[in-house]
Amino acid sequence: MTQQATPTGPAPRGRLRRALPLLITAWLVLEIWLLVQVGSWLGGFAVLLLLVGGALVGGSLIKRAGLKALSAAVEQSRNPQSQQPQTGTSMTVLAGLLLIVPGFLSDLVALTLLFPPTRALWRAVGRRVADKALRSASVAGAAPFADAMRLQEQLRIHRPDGKVIQGEVVEPDAGPSGPKGPDTTYRPPIAG
Repeated sequence: MTQQATPTGPAPRGRLRRALPLLITAWLVLEIWLLVQVGSWLGGFAVLLLLVGGALVGGSLIKRAGLKALSAAVEQSRNPQSQQPQTGTSMTVLAGLLLIVPGFLSDLVALTLLFPPTRALWRAVGRRVADKALRSASVAGAAPFADAMRLQEQLRIHRPDGKVIQGEVVEPDAGPSGPKGPDTTYRPPIAG
């Protein structure tokens, strides 16, 4: 007589993961509805020209953002001590991708990613979502997005030139004149 293992159900999904398919479906239906409405108002050829023009502008934005990121990376490699301002290339690339996607709603969202006042709002929303994801998944390995954000934070903390500053940990109770006395052992310098 053998026991059969009872099948376990799928792991519970988060609220966003449950609603995401519905949100994507609603987005697609709205995009198609807008294309039909604008097509009946302007004509099919004009809609086609608008979609092709949006794709060309989106490709141009992505190319320009890539060149800007490349020049910033080259400058950073030449002078690692310099503080480079934020280039905003990720928002520009996302706007370019949304312009390439056929539809007018995605084009409208892309335009909000390009203008500085609304870009700042999107950036603040993104930071809030990332912070919430970091706080919600405290165990490493529980959420890949949270793990990626933690890694990015750790990399940001370290110095960009990779130098290590030699030092020692001093216990506040023991101190240099504590029960053990000062540590006078020879430590060779770290070769860099």
